[in-house]
Amino acid sequence: MLPATVRPDIDLRLVRYFVVVAGHLHFGRAAGELHITQPSLSRQIRRLEEQVGARLLDRTPRGTRLTDAGEVFLPRAKTLLRTAAQAMGQARAAARPARLVVGYTAGLIVTPAVREVRRRHPDAEVRTVSLAWHDARAALLEHRADAVMTRLPLRTDQLQVTVLYDEPRVLVVSREHRLAGRDSVRLDDFAGEPIPRMRGVDPAWSAFWRLDPRPDGSRPPDGPYISNFEDKFESVAAGEAVIVTASQRPGALRPDLVAIPLLDVDPSHVVLATRAEDRGRLLSTLRRSARTHLTRRPGNPAADG
Repeated sequence: MLPATVRPDIDLRLVRYFVVVAGHLHFGRAAGELHITQPSLSRQIRRLEEQVGARLLDRTPRGTRLTDAGEVFLPRAKTLLRTAAQAMGQARAAARPARLVVGYTAGLIVTPAVREVRRRHPDAEVRTVSLAWHDARAALLEHRADAVMTRLPLRTDQLQVTVLYDEPRVLVVSREHRLAGRDSVRLDDFAGEPIPRMRGVDPAWSAFWRLDPRPDGSRPPDGPYISNFEDKFESVAAGEAVIVTASQRPGALRPDLVAIPLLDVDPSHVVLATRAEDRGRLLSTLRRSARTHLTRRPGNPAADG
């Protein structure tokens, strides 16, 4: 029987193992992601259950499932891991010399602002890092980046966000699509067209790029589930769906796709985001440089939607 008392000396490595297993609800797939054997993973989960003082996972003939205790523990486990990552990031930031990491998501250019920071602070270490579209907020809160150029929508609590410029949104269709020859389109022109879905994304982000709901309250037809942007464009080229995205630079799209301006939707907003509490000479220079050098839409942005 598991001990009834909760021990304070919980092992964060075991907590991470549990979160991965809970995400897959399958020990074999979780073990593969963690690069350990399945028997070893089972032993680690039992160790965690002993530390917590409750059974967290049950294996049944139908597969693995969370117990009631596991359902309660899972969101707190994720918070625990996130808080630990933030604490380590803040400690490293306090210990290291002048350093600035500037992140950016697909198709956005931070070079002019970063160049200005380097010119003004030649003694500082300033580097850039490419981030996945959905990683901007986590990269900031986990101190993997000190500033990120990205697109809204983005959860802005705990962040300071400055809008730099707007990007029109466009409809992307196959060259064989009935709308491919149009100079522009409106929502009504593709109201019945399916739009791809992505699992696990921020609902606000999904709603913005799927135009969900429409002004009349209707919902867009569901297209296929996809896992990345390459799959999204493939589904459009195959005629399975259409997508709404930020406007494309000339020649950026696959040759079998066409981007058509959307007339009756709001543009997307490109922003510079930082942690709300952060101050310092490097960030101050970056913010000023961003407002000076990054507030006009470049002539060749790629899409992020």
